Amino acid sequence: MLVDDDSEIIALITDYLTRQGIRVSHAYTGASMWQLLADDLPDLVVLDVMLGVEDGLALGREIRQRHPMLHLMMLSALSDDIDRVVGLEIGADDYLTKPFVPRELLARIRAILRRARTVPVTQLTEQRRRFCEFGHWKLDRVERCLIAHDSTVSELPAAEYALLSLFIENPGKAMSRDQLMNQLIGVNCTFVDRSIDLRVSRLRQRLAGSSDIEYIKTIRNEGYVFSKSVSFS
Repeated sequence: MLVDDDSEIIALITDYLTRQGIRVSHAYTGASMWQLLADDLPDLVVLDVMLGVEDGLALGREIRQRHPMLHLMMLSALSDDIDRVVGLEIGADDYLTKPFVPRELLARIRAILRRARTVPVTQLTEQRRRFCEFGHWKLDRVERCLIAHDSTVSELPAAEYALLSLFIENPGKAMSRDQLMNQLIGVNCTFVDRSIDLRVSRLRQRLAGSSDIEYIKTIRNEGYVFSKSVSFS
């Protein structure tokens, strides 16, 4: 779903993405966006930050609250790093600055959707392919949720799930900020270091809960490392 008040941009992007095999819906206002979301949830919402008199960041934050599993990309003519940081801080999967070429947008959309693919439960031949455990947590990789030791279930926003999955696939391996961002976005990115720091901070807070276990450690001059071993059950 494209949400932008510029009809020319909507027409250009819709035409290009449709020719690439992507089904596109569009909305020009926040109100029409909510109406469409009530009827059918898309795989991804591409939302403009400057949506006329409406605050796109506020809409993005509300999308994340109402639909934590829905993928979200922010578009903006604002190139300041702080705006990119805020966009990622609210839980957006990616942030793209205008002007951009449609091919770059397509590459980022495909990267997000590629990470979103999961194996259907009916195709899982081994239980270990669905669940992984670390510390006090179990991650359900089909439902994309965290299960605490007391059986409390919490849904993971798409961006946090992608980051946690990346750490789980590389336990004990130090990963730089650039490595993390390039893996998460899927293309070379120019985000400031602070953006990935914010993502890690949110995930740390979620995993910490009421315990003092440090699952993600900071390695000076190297980046981050997931310190807990991972087992499958």
